[in-house]
Amino acid sequence: MRIGAFSSLKRRGLWVGLFSGFVLAGAAWAGGGGDGHGAIDPAKLDDLLWRTVNFLVFAAILYKLAAKPIKEFFSKRRMDISSEIQDLETQKIRVQKALKEAKAQLAAVAAEREQIIQQYIAEGEAEKAKIIAKAEQAAQRLKDMAAMTIAAETKKAAAELKKEIVEAAIQLSEQIVREKIVPEDQQRLVDDYLAKVVEAH
Repeated sequence: MRIGAFSSLKRRGLWVGLFSGFVLAGAAWAGGGGDGHGAIDPAKLDDLLWRTVNFLVFAAILYKLAAKPIKEFFSKRRMDISSEIQDLETQKIRVQKALKEAKAQLAAVAAEREQIIQQYIAEGEAEKAKIIAKAEQAAQRLKDMAAMTIAAETKKAAAELKKEIVEAAIQLSEQIVREKIVPEDQQRLVDDYLAKVVEAH
């Protein structure tokens, strides 16, 4: 109530001030336009008063017509600004929340990426160990096969060499026997062989 009364008094004071200002301005104008002795021309004063009254009536009508729309406009504008501020605050909170969620998702993605990288590294190391183990096994098999082949070839070569030595020894023995034996020895060997055959049968 005090605020309304103060506003009403303020408006009345404004009208009174405007009216007084117009009256004083008119009086000064009328005094300046007289015969030079400072007399006020009644016709000009009446004209000024009518102009002032017309202006005040026009101003009052304009105030009556425009005061409410202007007040509603500024009230609505104030409400719109307040609503926009609230909307901006809401959007700000929503954006901050979305930003926080995005940061959390990025952190989760980074952690998952690091986990996947470590998993791939571990799998790579395991696969590398498997490949090395298979390569070592293959190398050992090749080494064993080479050793077996060398042993077999060595045994075969030794057998062939032994056979050649035996054959050479037989040939040498036959040659020595042919060179050393005489006809009497040949007859005696034949007789001994026949005697053994007879005894066997």
